[in-house]
Amino acid sequence: MIQAIEAFADNYIWAITDDQQGCAAVVDPGDPAPVMEFLRAKSLTLAAILVTHHHADHTGGIATLAAHAPRPNSAADLPVFGPAGEPIAGIQHPLREGDRVSLPELNCSFDVIEVPGHTRGHIAYFGRHDRQQILFCGDTLFAGGCGRIFEGTADQMWASLKKLASLPDETAVYCAHEYTLSNLRFACAARPTVPEIAHRYTQVHALREHGQITLPSTIGLERQTNPFLLCENADQFAAMRSHKDQFRG
Repeated sequence: MIQAIEAFADNYIWAITDDQQGCAAVVDPGDPAPVMEFLRAKSLTLAAILVTHHHADHTGGIATLAAHAPRPNSAADLPVFGPAGEPIAGIQHPLREGDRVSLPELNCSFDVIEVPGHTRGHIAYFGRHDRQQILFCGDTLFAGGCGRIFEGTADQMWASLKKLASLPDETAVYCAHEYTLSNLRFACAARPTVPEIAHRYTQVHALREHGQITLPSTIGLERQTNPFLLCENADQFAAMRSHKDQFRG
């Protein structure tokens, strides 16, 4: 099972759990407190931490969780996986494109995909869990949008998004923020002639009105309704990304 742990104003820390084994792994734990409470409430031990990039809202909980989170008595140091191209304190297993992360306690494994743009060394994790293909993409691909370009270039981000868009349509997309409604508001303005975008906006608006999470998405849904994946080339993407950064509404 994959469950969202809410943190800060709009972050999701994703927990991969196995109740029978009594363990969990977490992705991008920016805040240790909600993770510790989640583990305590569900009587789970922490098996691993996966990190996509170096920003503090994704890494701020690593030290506390590594030191204090409950884990099996037989465990030595808690395995912490993250990008080799970024200086993140506590990373024990630096990863590059083509590496594989195995989590035998949770019966799943992930291939590492390098997706620079938001940050220089950003990575994503693509694998299978409970017979479902899944993607943890941090702040590269969002539901209905994509991350800001802080350290990379528009060409890098475009190439990264194309990599992710090439994954199977049924892949569940677990991004790290609840930005879907505002992203789709922009998408409606940027692509007013795409009916699938307007329909998705209506659905997402109803979910948020009731305080419900809008994730996961799927690669297939993003290919239909994400304006950045509907671009035809890097120049078109860069122009739209610049417009999004100025968009208010």
